[in-house]
Amino acid sequence: MLDLQKLRDEIDVIDDEMVKLFEKRMGICAQVADYKIRTGKQVFDKEREVAKIKTLKSKAHSSFNATGVEELFQQVMSMSRKLQYQLLTEHGIEEQKDFTMVDALPMKNVKVVFQGVEGAYSYAAMRAYFGDEITSFHVKTWRDAMNAIVNDEAQYAVLPIENSTAGIVADIYDLLVEYDLYVVGEQIIKCEHVLMGLPEAELEDIREVYSHPQALAQCKMFLETHPEWKRKEVENTAGAARKVRDEGDKTHAAIASKAAAEVHGLKVLKEKIYHNAQNSTRFIIVSKYQCYEKNANKISICFELPHESGTLYNMLSHIIYNGLNMTKIESRPIPGRNWEYRFFVDFEGNLEQSAVKNALRGIRQEANSLRVFGNY
Repeated sequence: MLDLQKLRDEIDVIDDEMVKLFEKRMGICAQVADYKIRTGKQVFDKEREVAKIKTLKSKAHSSFNATGVEELFQQVMSMSRKLQYQLLTEHGIEEQKDFTMVDALPMKNVKVVFQGVEGAYSYAAMRAYFGDEITSFHVKTWRDAMNAIVNDEAQYAVLPIENSTAGIVADIYDLLVEYDLYVVGEQIIKCEHVLMGLPEAELEDIREVYSHPQALAQCKMFLETHPEWKRKEVENTAGAARKVRDEGDKTHAAIASKAAAEVHGLKVLKEKIYHNAQNSTRFIIVSKYQCYEKNANKISICFELPHESGTLYNMLSHIIYNGLNMTKIESRPIPGRNWEYRFFVDFEGNLEQSAVKNALRGIRQEANSLRVFGNY
């Protein structure tokens, strides 16, 4: 009978040798990096890596081992590239710098656009982020807000990108790809829905309730205590408040923010009607300004990948290997290309940091495309 401890001792010896060989290989990779630094040659040579792995796989003695060799050397080569990217950064060889660092963004006496109407949560997010020393106006759609920036009608747009209960606002991600604009800030607003009606209305008068579908869903438990009420979906919560005001029917109520009640002269009939007290919406601040504040600590990017096994892991490994904390990942289908996706990633960091430069360099060289939306 084989001695398990003896077998483990043999594995330990082999592992020690593998570590020594790995470090020897990485030492040579550093010399390769030095050559590429002097000649300007690209780090990533996909054709060579594919050919090399094919040769190594052919030396294995079973299909299982061949697959293992492929996976092992994909990782070894990936680590080799990461070392080379780090050495490029350490030698001051940086890629073209597209963003400019500033002490602070211009915030006073600027023009800001938001989707919806006064009293909407986007309106509240705008006020929370910019304060009162601005000029603002509203538009009907998110695309209208983007166009207002493009056409220099406003310096900033406030757009919802994620709700903690309902998830992402997918259309915003698609618009970010379509427009050549940048994320320069964010604002989180708690969605504290209230039920509101005309000043003369009472709770027992209500027969119909208007609101955005998400708000109706977020207040479902409260609404179920009044099964006699009809629920009517509208474009946004503040629009629901305005509709109740304009119709002048005391049997109609709206679910929106307390600010919407104040703006439209309505009476709050019931507070805290939402069932998730932590429900919040994250808004992004979009601009033409391709800059970031020096204390920015979040980066948003988007990349497209070859339709091949393991490519998503390879991209994310640049973030992991450089010690950066990824906070979000989302995917959206690429129009006209079945089963291919764009990936949207947020991670902590500042564009001045070496770790961030290394990660972005690696992703840029190995992805089909990379877009940095902003550092904020």
